[in-house]
Amino acid sequence: MIDSHCHLDHEPLFNNLDDILKRSKSVGIEKLLTICTTLKSFEIIKQLVMRDDIIYGTYGIHPHESKNDKVNSRLIIDQISSNKRIIGIGETGLDFYYNHSDRIDQIKSFEEHIQAAIELNIPLIIHSRNAENETLEILRKFRKYNLKILMHCFTGSKIFAEKLLDLNAYFSASGIITFKNSIDLQETFKFIPLERTLIETDSPYLAPVPNRGKKNEPSFVIYTAEKLALIKDVTTEHLVNTTSSNFNTLFS
Repeated sequence: MIDSHCHLDHEPLFNNLDDILKRSKSVGIEKLLTICTTLKSFEIIKQLVMRDDIIYGTYGIHPHESKNDKVNSRLIIDQISSNKRIIGIGETGLDFYYNHSDRIDQIKSFEEHIQAAIELNIPLIIHSRNAENETLEILRKFRKYNLKILMHCFTGSKIFAEKLLDLNAYFSASGIITFKNSIDLQETFKFIPLERTLIETDSPYLAPVPNRGKKNEPSFVIYTAEKLALIKDVTTEHLVNTTSSNFNTLFS
């Protein structure tokens, strides 16, 4: 089992890492991908990926932070190329719900991340909220480069998913699919092919039922796996094996 998106540099995970790793391994987790959101967080991630063989990392600037943490494709490429355990770019993308950063800054940052992903030929982990049309418009500009796209914590519409499938995107299901009010999202994941699906926690956020309201951690990804297996009408074992295989294919 693989948690394709967590934030081990955030509390309470960081200061309890030994226990977090122990519980992760106890439920069968073989890989954790800890996600970069700021320049500062990457300095911690470089240390985290050396703590245990199951930890891998990414480099990227969250759209919320794109106003203050300016990067270009060359910087992204240099940082990733110097560390073999950094295997993805992001999280990047667009968030027009909170607008913590100006839209122009978000778009510029997103496109710099895309350029780096093209040159390195590694997956791009995308955050998209209230920006479906804009996200698609930008991704379609780079369609000829066959980007490796992973839509993190996907909560978009079925129409959005269908258009992203046309771009060969992968979709990561989070604990949100276990929430009682997520019927539409569950239907969307029923539609998304299993071979294009991953699972994640986004810990320490978005703890799934039955731990909703608590601080999330990677070991809780089992509850998302169990719910998604029900949605897809497959066994949990098959769901876990397939999503793990999908991760390994995407991050090959």
